[in-house]
Amino acid sequence: MTVQNENFLSRQSAPIDLLRPRVDKRKHGIYRQFGKRFVDVFLVIMAAPVVLPVVLILAAFVASDGCNPFFRQKRVGRNGRIFTMWKLRTMVPNADQKLQAHLDQCDEAREEWEVKQKLTKDPRITTFGRAIRKTSMDELPQLWNVLKGDMSLIGPRPMMPEQAALYPGRAYFYLRPGVSGFWQISDRNNSSFAARADYDEMYNRRLSFATDLWVILKTLSVVMRGTGC
Repeated sequence: MTVQNENFLSRQSAPIDLLRPRVDKRKHGIYRQFGKRFVDVFLVIMAAPVVLPVVLILAAFVASDGCNPFFRQKRVGRNGRIFTMWKLRTMVPNADQKLQAHLDQCDEAREEWEVKQKLTKDPRITTFGRAIRKTSMDELPQLWNVLKGDMSLIGPRPMMPEQAALYPGRAYFYLRPGVSGFWQISDRNNSSFAARADYDEMYNRRLSFATDLWVILKTLSVVMRGTGC
């Protein structure tokens, strides 16, 4: 990774210019340019009367240990711009320190983290956090990010700025990150972090209203089966 890239990532307020794709807008359809955003806003507003009470109830349970029920983290958005993503907290307050200690003590966990950027058995996750992760309800606050335009309902899995150097593709940067998407409804527990690029490229090629509708229906199936992570 170049020094210039590292400077952009460390600032986290400027766009990651070197990773910004050059997009030929003439090749983009109406849905990609306008319809997708309209559908996002429309569906979020329609869902708000149901989602908001659920989020507040879950937040009350999460806050029972006296900590902030909401978790926010910097993520990379479309064109490499950094935004703050919201979730319900599912980890212990000192999660970063606990992760580092676990990786230092367990070679197997460190190897898994280096490949997947996630752990099958993550010691940071609370009991209640594990339950709401299974149904992906911890991600409901991301609908606020969708309403703001940071994210879309359907798109690539949002990655952290420090993970950009590990991402081998470019399709991610054409798109708004999604609450759900091809990777999120796939065998995500078994795939590497780098494999996300294949899902993102596939979605970028197939982006349409029909594709997004299909992913939404598949997402509902994942939620009902409780196969989230």
